[in-house]
Amino acid sequence: MEKPAPPPGLTWKKKAYSVIFEADTPAGRNFDIGLLWAIVLSVLVVMLESVRSINAQYGPYLRIVEWIFTSLFLLEYLARLVVVRRPLTYAFSLLGIIDFLAIAPTLVSLVLSGSQYLIVIRTLRLLRVFRIFKLGRFVGEGEFIVRALKASRFKILVFLTAVLTLVIVIGTLMYVVEGGKNGFTSIPKSIYWAIVTLTTVGYGDISPVTVLGQTLASVLMILGYAIIAVPTGIVSAQMATPSTPSPSYKQVICHVCQATEHRPEAEFCWRCGEKL
Repeated sequence: MEKPAPPPGLTWKKKAYSVIFEADTPAGRNFDIGLLWAIVLSVLVVMLESVRSINAQYGPYLRIVEWIFTSLFLLEYLARLVVVRRPLTYAFSLLGIIDFLAIAPTLVSLVLSGSQYLIVIRTLRLLRVFRIFKLGRFVGEGEFIVRALKASRFKILVFLTAVLTLVIVIGTLMYVVEGGKNGFTSIPKSIYWAIVTLTTVGYGDISPVTVLGQTLASVLMILGYAIIAVPTGIVSAQMATPSTPSPSYKQVICHVCQATEHRPEAEFCWRCGEKL
């Protein structure tokens, strides 16, 4: 995820930018770690507030703590808008929207009761941990899995189409066999049962009673175990196929044009020529 560029000129804004947006300095690292702890604790407060026994005894205190956290996040969000070069660009970026959503639920709760529980959206901000603790190497492994899934997408699509056809056919047959009774009151309800049975979830809220229906259910259960292995095998085979390793890039973002993927030996941005 790209970071916004710091504003030109003002020294204090550049220093504040390095603390708030960069994790390469001790101050920036400590700031982000403290922010993560605040996010975790604020989400924990919301979870505790949803427990009736705890809310009945400590509800007012928990709400005070939540407003303290919201105030801190509001100040942090405003600080980010102040120190960036283009505030609107940051505000409508992915990280900017997530930062805004971290404070919005509490403010909306003043009008709509119960909306404060949407504060768990703040957990999305924990994704910053990949930047803070230098876990960028795991992103490459994630991209490897994504490439395997993308290369197998047509095979998986054909597989899902076959499964969908199977549950529609068997669900319809079960509706006919059970005669619209024993929970199989409609074809969509029977298809729901077929999906639950084929995936081996088996809620048990609907079950066939007739001998023919139980036989059909047994066949579907056995098919479920056989089908589970198919998508796993497709993706595993694709992952085992040799592929060209991805080139390594310098973990630097150009402060002018936001370009990434600079070669390790690069000293200037490949897009705008700015010194890295």
